[in-house]
Amino acid sequence: MNKVKKGVIKMNQLIHNDWEQVLSSVFESPEYARLHQFLKQEYASQTIYPDMYHIFQAFEWTSFAETKVVILGQDPYHEPHQAHGLSFSVLPGNDLPPSLRNIYKELQTDVGATPVKHGYLKSWADQGVLLLNSVLTVRAHQAYSHRNHGWELLTDAAIKALAQRGGVVFILWGNAAKAKREFIDETKNKVITSVHPSPLSASRGFFGSRPFSQANQALIAFGEQPINWQLPETPEAEV
Repeated sequence: MNKVKKGVIKMNQLIHNDWEQVLSSVFESPEYARLHQFLKQEYASQTIYPDMYHIFQAFEWTSFAETKVVILGQDPYHEPHQAHGLSFSVLPGNDLPPSLRNIYKELQTDVGATPVKHGYLKSWADQGVLLLNSVLTVRAHQAYSHRNHGWELLTDAAIKALAQRGGVVFILWGNAAKAKREFIDETKNKVITSVHPSPLSASRGFFGSRPFSQANQALIAFGEQPINWQLPETPEAEV
C-alpha cells in the first residue's frame, strides 16, 4: 500500500541485520527525524514507491558483513508495480525497463550470461551485491522527487562504512553515482565506472565496459568468491 492515514512506521525497524547498527548514528540524527516527518506526510497524501515495507529491502537482503559489490542507482522506479527497494530491479511480472535491458546486453557480452525475461535481481542480492539507490523513495511519475530530503545522508553513510571496511567493488554508472567516488578509499576497494546504461548514454561507453568480469576479477584478488551473474530463468517470488 502506498497511501496511509496513519504515520509511517519507524524506518530502522525494517532492518533486521548489522546495517541497523552501522547506520544507527544516522537514524538518531535530527536530519533523519526531518526525513521521517517528510515521509509521513508524503505517504499519507501521495502515491510513493516502493511501499513503506520495502524501502530498505536492499539492506535487508544484503547485510553489511556480506556486501561484496555495490551497484549504485539514483532513485526507485516511479511507475506502478516496479520498485521494491533494489536499484535497477523490478518486481516479477513487469516489462524490463530500458536501462535493465542494456545491462542484460552488456552482461551477455561480458560474461556470457543468458538474458532472462524478468528483471528481478534478488539472486544478485543473495550473493552479496548491494543494489543501492542514492535516494530510497519517490513520488509516482516524478523521478528524483525525493532528492535532497535526507536520504543522501543515510546512503552516503552506507557507502562510507563499506569503503572504510574495504574489499568492496563499487560499480558507479553515470554522473550521479560517480559523484560518490570521493567517499571511497581506492587503495583497499575497487571502483568501476562508466556512463549510465540508459538508452540516452549506453552507446557512449557503457557497452563494452565489462563491469561484471572486472568485478569478479577484483573479488578474486580480494580473496572472495566471484558473483554468479547468471539470473535464474524464473524469478523467486519472495518480496
